[in-house]
Amino acid sequence: MRVAALSVASGPSHMFPGHAPASAGTEIGSISLSGLTSFFSCKLFTITMRLVILDNYDLASEWAAKYICNCIIQFKPSQGRYFTLGLPTGSTPLGCYKKLIEYHKNGDLSFKYVKTFNMDEYVGLPRNHPESYHSYMWNNFFKHIDIDPNNAHILDGNALDLQAECDAFEKKIEESGGIDLFVGGIGPDGHIAFNEPGSSLASRTRLKTLAMDTILANAKYFDGDLSKVPTMALTVGVGTVMDAREVMILITGAHKAFALYKAIEEGVNHMWTVSAFQQHPRTIFVCDEDATLELRVKTVKYFKGLMHVHNKLVDPLYSMKEEN
Repeated sequence: MRVAALSVASGPSHMFPGHAPASAGTEIGSISLSGLTSFFSCKLFTITMRLVILDNYDLASEWAAKYICNCIIQFKPSQGRYFTLGLPTGSTPLGCYKKLIEYHKNGDLSFKYVKTFNMDEYVGLPRNHPESYHSYMWNNFFKHIDIDPNNAHILDGNALDLQAECDAFEKKIEESGGIDLFVGGIGPDGHIAFNEPGSSLASRTRLKTLAMDTILANAKYFDGDLSKVPTMALTVGVGTVMDAREVMILITGAHKAFALYKAIEEGVNHMWTVSAFQQHPRTIFVCDEDATLELRVKTVKYFKGLMHVHNKLVDPLYSMKEEN
């Protein structure tokens, strides 16, 4: 398996849905970083697959938030030119959202010209239910930033025609020009969004029956009462996320270690849907030390050896104060 390939693009990253010519880069085993440092930013540098390893959850969350911040600012969003961001829910992205809120409150980041599309929503759960993903996103992120509510798109799990709702969601993404950066998280079984093991890797937004493992994992949010946990959800498909120009997947905790191993050290497998992103032209996995426990020592050593390069993506942290 080709773990990583480096290539330098000559224009903004959002213009390159596929690989850029690798004239200034080489593949693993003979990687030369000389002369590339000045190009290493969201705009100018593309890599097939990156694994960023931080010491703990807080540092992983901060790195991810800095990356999102820099990507938005370097895109230079404006009226008629929105940055489009795909977003997850769950416990993993909470730290990232807190840092993004901090950047916004400090005046470094604005979401005025950002559109968001969330990955999923439960079916049959009232929108104002404390465990709905509408409530989650509003309480943990949207109400703390300056995003226009009309630009924050979340699937409606109470729509009269659920398939029509899914089709309309896909159309909205298309009309927005596609997703610039899709941020995701995974379950211990390697599912992304609600694309459970066995889901088609070409799947689109659809109605999905949840696996028992997912229902059991979500029971903690419903007082441990399985009878209260929704059994169906609307979810973007693997293919929907794969269409994004760039994907960043957050993986933290020892309980996600085997899923990370399946994601990057074995082949693409529909039983581990996160593994599909090995084939995406711009994927970045951000993890903490605990999540690497199942990886080979040489894999961890290799990617840790690239941290001084990866950190150039987030250092310096850009600010809209400077842009203005």
